[in-house]
Parts: sequence; structure tokens; C-alpha cells
Amino acid sequence: MGAEKNLDIPQEKVYGTKYYFTHYHKSYEAGMRFDIAKSGSGLVYEIRHIVNVANRLKRSGVEVIWENIGDPVQKGEKVPEWMRKVLTDLLRKDCTYGYSPTKGADATREFLAEKVNRRGKAQITPEDIIFFNGLGDAIARAYSAIRLDVRIIMPEPTYSTHLLAEVHHASFPPNTYRMNPYCDWSPDINELERKVKSHKAIVGILVINPDNPTGFVYPEEALVRIVDIARRYDLFLIFDETYHNIVFNGKKTVPLSDIIGEVPGIAMKGISKEFPWPGSRCGWMEIYNADKDETFARYIDAILTQKMSEVCSTTLPQMAIPRIMTHPQYQPYLQERLRHYEKLSNIAYGILKDLPYVMVNRTCGAFYMTVVFNEAVLNSRQRLTIPQDDVRAYIEELAAEPIEFDKRFVYYLLGATGICVIPLTSFFTDLPGFRMTLLERDEAKFEHVVRTIGEKIVAYVESAR
Repeated sequence: MGAEKNLDIPQEKVYGTKYYFTHYHKSYEAGMRFDIAKSGSGLVYEIRHIVNVANRLKRSGVEVIWENIGDPVQKGEKVPEWMRKVLTDLLRKDCTYGYSPTKGADATREFLAEKVNRRGKAQITPEDIIFFNGLGDAIARAYSAIRLDVRIIMPEPTYSTHLLAEVHHASFPPNTYRMNPYCDWSPDINELERKVKSHKAIVGILVINPDNPTGFVYPEEALVRIVDIARRYDLFLIFDETYHNIVFNGKKTVPLSDIIGEVPGIAMKGISKEFPWPGSRCGWMEIYNADKDETFARYIDAILTQKMSEVCSTTLPQMAIPRIMTHPQYQPYLQERLRHYEKLSNIAYGILKDLPYVMVNRTCGAFYMTVVFNEAVLNSRQRLTIPQDDVRAYIEELAAEPIEFDKRFVYYLLGATGICVIPLTSFFTDLPGFRMTLLERDEAKFEHVVRTIGEKIVAYVESAR
């Protein structure tokens, strides 16, 4: 706010100036009445934030290799012609241009409910399915509908969108259970139960299966143990199953609907990664056992009430789901993609598994690989050679700030090679490392990228000796 000025200037003379008028003909220097911005959590969505750094380097002529975000289309996957035809046929129908029901298109919800029910386990109706504009929207609604004094416990490291939603909801760091990189990233279920037992504010458990960022695929027995903990301590479950059908290297898992019994829960699903159609912003919740728990039913009603304020989710992607999933070419198309992810997973693992200073697990689900630096390997004296003066100056400026050691490595890797990965600590963990994708369509290029990363890891760590 500025100091008050007692000026009596005709209002028609000052449009476009720094003054505005009240009905008393008083004027003030430009500025809002008070600061309107809600204070932030201090956290950023690093998957997107690092794009700003990479784009700055692009303006200096650096060719950026994007390994930061799970967008198969950006990495060169082609939408098949049969899928394009499904969409163009739908676009000829007037109904794809109108609103859909708040919960989602009736026919699509019927299709998805029947898909669950055919498994012969949990039985749901179309009314148990709610569509959202992407799972980011669903996640935000799920956490914001929870009371401020209760918490969701989540895996560590955890996917950034869940992390940010929980922190924004509670204004505190999240409660977590650790994924163990020295045991193939399997969750510490004993720690999970200890924390659930001792922290009475915990009302729900988040499971991401397959996991992002680690690529871990939960075996059925681990999932059953987690469901049992929820049952014994009267909790509800959130299973993010975005990558449920992206599993390879011989691993198997089961959906929440197969094992939930009478425990209240939500499965979150979408088409961004599986079709893939990330730009569709189309995801949904499947609600289990709201009819068996009045408290859980009120929570789901709070989510739906929020959803009503935005009327509905985008119509076209919803209507496309049954047509694409039942198309005779859909499963062969998905299997071909899984074979490709498996091949890239094994290429990366073969190159990095014996590399000094880091440890890596073979990815078996989703399409990410997470590399962890060994303890006490990183420090603030390490660097990589960056020949271009302006790029080097910019990276050194960023590295001079008080940032995590793995983020410092990521900046130097980007400046030296153009390879853009995500620091692991941005997924709320103390483990230093980085996440990269398994999406490159050119296998030779992918192998070159991974070998380059490996060489730069060694050079960076040894630069301070």
C-alpha cells in the first residue's frame, strides 16, 4: 500500500494512470488493499520447475534431452491411427461438445464398473465412480476434503502431486513410511504400522502401485498386509493405480478392488499414461464400501460437493474410454509398449548397476528409473566441466544457492550435457539421487544418454578429489 494523496483530479482524466478513486474522490498509489497471495509451503513441483532452467539453457543454444516428465507423446510415442479414428468419429457426435454429468458420462461409468465387477471381487455401481480433470484434480479434491487436523500417511519418496496436496491441506510435512532402495524399493510395512498406531491423526494410507518415482511393483502379499492394517486401525485407503497396467519384467500385482474386502477405499485411475493421452486431463476415482461406513460416505460426499462447483469433467476423453479399451488393437498396442519399456529398463539397469557411487534397482512398473547416490558421496565442491561461458555462469549461480546436493548435480548435468532429470529429494526424501524416464523411442539414443549419465556421475563425484 502507498501513502494517501489528497488530489482532486477529475476521474475521466486519470484512467490508465497510477491512481484510482474511491467514491469520496480520494486517490491512492497503485496497489492492492493488502497482500492477497496465500503464503506458500516453500515446496515446488520440481518436475515442471526445472523446465524453466532447461528453457533458459535452450536460449543459449543447449540441446535439451527431456527426461524430467512422464509424457510418452513428448518423447516420441505416436498415437496409432486406429485411436485417432476413434476420436475423430466421436468428434462428429454433437454430444461430445456438451456437458457431461458431474460424476461423469453414464455409459463410461457403467463400462468401468462392469470392468471391476467382472473380476469377481469388490462389486461397485456407476454411482461409485467420479471423473475429474486429470488425477491431479482428483488428488487435490481428495486431500482438500479432509479435515485439517487429520493426515494421510504416504510412501517416501512419494509422487510430488500427492506430497503437495497433503502439505497444502495440513500445512505440515507429511507422515511417511519408507520405500527401501536396498530391498528393491519395497515398503517398510512394519514402520507403516508403527506410525499408524502411534499417530492418532492418521486416517488414511496412500499406496502408489506401481510406484512413482521408484518403479516398484507391489506384490499381492504386501498389499494384503496394508489392507489389513487399514482394517485393524479403522483407516481408509487411497491407491493411486495410474500405472496399474504398465507392469513388466515378469512382475504381477493386483488392483485394490481384488483385496479391499469391506475396508473403505479409493482407487485413482486415468488414461494419461496408459493410452497415452496426457493432454486429455482425464482421471477418475472408484469408491469402495462407502455404503458400509457413514464417516467415509460423508467424506466422499464432500469431494462430490467440491466437484459440483466446476460442473463436470471434459466430455470427449470420457466418451472415448470404452471405445479405445475394447478396440481389438488396444491390448496388442499396450503389450508392444510394455516390451519397449522392459527393454529400456534392462538397458539402463545393465549400464548403471555396477557403477561406483550409486545404487540402482531394475524398474518393473511405470516408466521411471530412480538412481540413489551412496551416503556422503555428494558435497558442495563437486562440479562438471561446462565449456560455454554463459551456461557455466548460470549453472554456477544456481549451484551457489543453498540447495540439496542432488539438485546441484542435476543442474550441472543439465548444463554439461543437456540431459534434464529430476532430483530425488524433490519427492520428499533425504535420499540423494535422481529420477529419469524410460520413454525414449530410439534405443541407441537412450543407451547413449544412460552411458553419458553414468560417465558424468563418476566425473562429478571425483571432481572434488
